[in-house]
Amino acid sequence: MTSLVARLADGVRSIPADAWDACAGTANPFVSHGFLAALEESGSVGGRSGWQPLPIVVDGDDGAPAAIAPAYAKAHSQGEYVFDHAWADAWERAGGAYYPKLQIAVPFSPVPGPRLLLRDPAAAPALIAAIEAVTDQNDLSSAHATFVAPEQVAAFEDAGWLLREGTQFHWANRGYAAFDDFLADLASRKRKAIRKERAAAVEGLTIRHLTGAEIQPQHWDAFWTFYQDTGSRKWGRPYLTRRFFPLLGETMGDRVLLILAERAGTPIAGALNLIGADTLYGRYWGCTEDVPFLHFELCYYQAIDAAIARGLKTVEAGAQGEHKLARGYVPVPTWSAHYLPDPNFRRAVADFLVRERAAVEGEQAVLEELTPFRRGGG
Repeated sequence: MTSLVARLADGVRSIPADAWDACAGTANPFVSHGFLAALEESGSVGGRSGWQPLPIVVDGDDGAPAAIAPAYAKAHSQGEYVFDHAWADAWERAGGAYYPKLQIAVPFSPVPGPRLLLRDPAAAPALIAAIEAVTDQNDLSSAHATFVAPEQVAAFEDAGWLLREGTQFHWANRGYAAFDDFLADLASRKRKAIRKERAAAVEGLTIRHLTGAEIQPQHWDAFWTFYQDTGSRKWGRPYLTRRFFPLLGETMGDRVLLILAERAGTPIAGALNLIGADTLYGRYWGCTEDVPFLHFELCYYQAIDAAIARGLKTVEAGAQGEHKLARGYVPVPTWSAHYLPDPNFRRAVADFLVRERAAVEGEQAVLEELTPFRRGGG
């Protein structure tokens, strides 16, 4: 590439879908134009949400985007799942203004994926430099790329960004043809516990998997009720608007898997998943009836069933949750990258991250010993 031009775009929807997706690719649905544009069109981001969409675009020689960062000006630290409240407090006690900051992320989605969307891989350094320039030129405290795909971590590290490690629990398909094949890999006691949980969860219920045109307006109505219940309990108010869900169905319904539990034909619980090239991503869950173990059934076991049926390699069931460990989801590292222009602030955060990483990796080692898989003869 001989000439590169970087610019700020006025939201995802200002960029043609084909140009965006030429950079984003098709493997991860969360960075697709359809998903991010639906957040904007539904009012889930923008306005008074504290998430102002400002994609950073590097155009190539042909005038089309060669690289895009899904960037947002943030007025708070909500909906990110990589917690920097202590950093904000420290910077503001020192007399600085932490907000607005620049966030390179998929809003409300703790899903690892590309944060440098690259039609031309050679444009990655230019895109990182453009992110830094936006931060510097606007006197922002910092820029944060959260849940960075492992293969892109080195690009941020080479640019001098600070790296932060976290932990999630993912399920790996070891070539299973059926759920019982997965169970056969577990210790006997764990196999029995899971079978017992599954039987109790579905007693008297019908489980349905819906995708594409199978998802009708009444299903979105039911799921919105579930989502509101969970969102109000976890976050105080739901992040996503009512309009987001049917928009998702309209724009990328073939990549949506809605798993519903029905009692006498009425949905009482549901889990929303997105289907990637090799991964099933579990995102939202809720219920109107409290049934023991039903959360585990819909979010974890049914997701495994769906992944096996589709030949997918992985199930990612969202942030946190050591309770996933007993259900065959194992600890894996997640990564974020942080650009802090002020040298004193950077030094303090870097020191914290060294100590935090040692603790995180120590915990991962302990958790790895607690996985339910057979060791020796069990």
